[in-house]
Amino acid sequence: MPRPARCRSLTTLLALALVAPALTRPPVAAALDGDFVMRDVHFHSGETLPELRIHYLTLGTPSRDAKGRITNAVLILHGTGGTGRQFMAPQFAGVLYGPGAPLDTTRYYLILPDGIGHGRSSKPSDGLHARFPHYDYDDMVDAQYRLVTEHLGVTHLRLVMGTSMGGMHTWVWGEIHPDFMDALMPLACQPVQIVGRNRLWRVMAMDAIRNDPEWKGGDYTAEPQAGLRTAIDLLVIAGSAPLQMQKTLATRDSVDRYLASQMRTRLAANDANDLLYQVDASRDYDPSPKLETITAPLIHINSADDFINPPELGIAEREIARVKHGRFVLIPISDQTRGHGTHTWAVVWKQYLEELLKTTEK
Repeated sequence: MPRPARCRSLTTLLALALVAPALTRPPVAAALDGDFVMRDVHFHSGETLPELRIHYLTLGTPSRDAKGRITNAVLILHGTGGTGRQFMAPQFAGVLYGPGAPLDTTRYYLILPDGIGHGRSSKPSDGLHARFPHYDYDDMVDAQYRLVTEHLGVTHLRLVMGTSMGGMHTWVWGEIHPDFMDALMPLACQPVQIVGRNRLWRVMAMDAIRNDPEWKGGDYTAEPQAGLRTAIDLLVIAGSAPLQMQKTLATRDSVDRYLASQMRTRLAANDANDLLYQVDASRDYDPSPKLETITAPLIHINSADDFINPPELGIAEREIARVKHGRFVLIPISDQTRGHGTHTWAVVWKQYLEELLKTTEK
């Protein structure tokens, strides 16, 4: 039996640790769990798996046209270390899923998959450890496509949206399947290869795990604590929210207590091989050569306090000009933003989602 999901994304954990504004919408209906098992799966690395399991949640009910085709499906993609269930958090679901909300579950059929290597989908910690195939973002999008089409019977998506890694997957979806969706919304990401500081901290995190003697080439029986601690330290910084942390961690002691608490929680929740693979999956991501092939209307959203995607680089402004129906929105720093984790605080950017859905309605 597969192990239960062991971790949430870094930014989801950080966001839940910070003070949230009151959410007044009524609770949304419970999500339905499902699994799709693919046979004889080939990865871009040349490796194979006899079986690959993709776990997912759905909310809402499919609507069909006169030909029986599902017309209201929305695919929502999580970030590195996350799962589809993170989108049930109140700062996301409570803002987007309720009656009259942008993704009202009485109107839309929402699909929330766990990516390869994440949550309750197949991952190294299930037993293969470092012998698990070295998947990349293209493999993850291929699995999402097969889930949607082969298992759920969806031939066209109303919207593809994603946060962080899921935002990068959204760019890949727009290029590989340009006619498959009405609209695209990538959040907290960039449409270029991961280089510079973004690549640097990722390599440092991976090296910390690999260079720990207790990692044992991936065949450890106890977690390599030193390597995992260093990797978690780097992830905490990458997902940090300066303004929120300055307010909520206002004394030296509160900072120390916060770090100690987070380290205990995350050491217990993370598997070193899973984390290593999750970070490494970004190694060959680069949608920039084919941005002109994206035809669906797209709104790209980043926040100005994002350590991982700093606005001073000007990348998004430069590259969005190459997207036929693209628009870039930079959310300024405010009491509502949460650094990289702003992508999950839907109240900050829901107006742009509403705009995108309205302008692409048929």
